[in-house]
Amino acid sequence: MAEALRSRQEARSVSSPVQRPETSERGRRSPNWQTRRNSIVDTSAQVFARGGYHATGIAELCVANDLGKGALYHYIGSKEALLAAIHDRVMDEVIASADRVAAAGGSPTKQLTMLGDQLLDVITRYPDHVWVFLHEFPALTGERADQFRERRREFERAVEKILAAGIISGEFRDVEPRLTAMAWLGMHNYTYLWLKRDGTLSAHDVALRFADIFIGGIGARKPTKKRK
Repeated sequence: MAEALRSRQEARSVSSPVQRPETSERGRRSPNWQTRRNSIVDTSAQVFARGGYHATGIAELCVANDLGKGALYHYIGSKEALLAAIHDRVMDEVIASADRVAAAGGSPTKQLTMLGDQLLDVITRYPDHVWVFLHEFPALTGERADQFRERRREFERAVEKILAAGIISGEFRDVEPRLTAMAWLGMHNYTYLWLKRDGTLSAHDVALRFADIFIGGIGARKPTKKRK
């Protein structure tokens, strides 16, 4: 089993997603332009979360961002490009968190706990973005849809890698990494529905409790001593 898992990990090496032309173009813009665009992305995430992507028109986005139509398009290019930017805001954060966890090292239990902590921190800081991310991704088309799927899969692979390492080390039971990763993500992702930054429990508190529940479920069973 251990050897098979190692082979599976090697076959699933993460490839860097191809940059969209608009991403490269943004890299050549001034810091002030970038700052204003980020503000538009954040404000528009609130608008989409409130009314939905398809039901929201350009006019409403212009009002919310205090911009004319021409100025809005100068910053976002198109409504779908704006939707993609909201998705990127979330994915940039979660992929960076996976990189931090990998760099920190430690046991699989420690890494999975840290990754959950980082993910819930992103969710509580960007609740509107996460709502749009989870509900409106089918509206992305073509290369943007491909980019989103690849970046989402990249993060999923990071979770699977931790789980596979725990199985190999004997820390976790012989669970199926892909299915278990989906269960872990489902457990964390939908906290956006109820976890609030000013709530009784902080994101960190919930992450630690989730880790206790989840890792307790997949942890290797220790043999019990027979009574004489």
